[in-house]
Amino acid sequence: MIDPSGPLPKYLQLRAILVDLIEQNRLPVDAAVPSERELCRRFGVSRMTVRQAVDQLVAEDRLRRIPGKGTFVARPKVQMPKELVSFTEDMRSRGMRPGSVDLASRTVEADARLARFFGAAPGVSVHVLERLRLADGEPMAVERSHILASVAPGLFERRPPDTSLFDALERGYGIVMDAGEQTIEAGPAGAADARLLAIPPGATVFLLRQRTFSRGLCVEVALATYRADRYRIHLGLEPPRRPASGLR
Repeated sequence: MIDPSGPLPKYLQLRAILVDLIEQNRLPVDAAVPSERELCRRFGVSRMTVRQAVDQLVAEDRLRRIPGKGTFVARPKVQMPKELVSFTEDMRSRGMRPGSVDLASRTVEADARLARFFGAAPGVSVHVLERLRLADGEPMAVERSHILASVAPGLFERRPPDTSLFDALERGYGIVMDAGEQTIEAGPAGAADARLLAIPPGATVFLLRQRTFSRGLCVEVALATYRADRYRIHLGLEPPRRPASGLR
């Protein structure tokens, strides 16, 4: 219950109560949150207190408002993977059903910027595969994968649609991805990606660039737009390295 004489403001106490209900699954995903009037009655607080607590949880993406319908428990965010796994493997490991919609495929000559990511000369031939990635039917990311054409000739004819690109490269060409690097920045969603991801244009997204290697060769450069409202980044921190002090 709310403690009027407690050290925390009432709205923060109510926020903590609602978080406990969500984490204990007493308010499951997509469940409607009780109305302001009901929360006021149940916890003996004002509407202003209820509104502050709910507003904060909406800002934290724990709750979501649907105009004309009410406030509901939001789906928990998916943590960005720290291991070199495909989107398909990552979603399956979380108990989610992965999906993919092929948007476009073509083979082009790389411009100077793209060629630099590959460590190759401008004009090198690359396959481009654009896909909308889904989890449990919900759009999560738009990916544009660039693969060196020289290591995967005839990729689009040999890769079955809606299958993992990493699996297709391994099974069809013996290419096993063994190293990678990512750069992630926050930015606004462009109109085309926003429409595919079912978010407002200009909404904050994660812009990801990934280089993936096989035996030291950069095979794939992926440029992707991930929904920031469905992903979070978690990093482990290590203590700073201090120079060893010499003994005198």
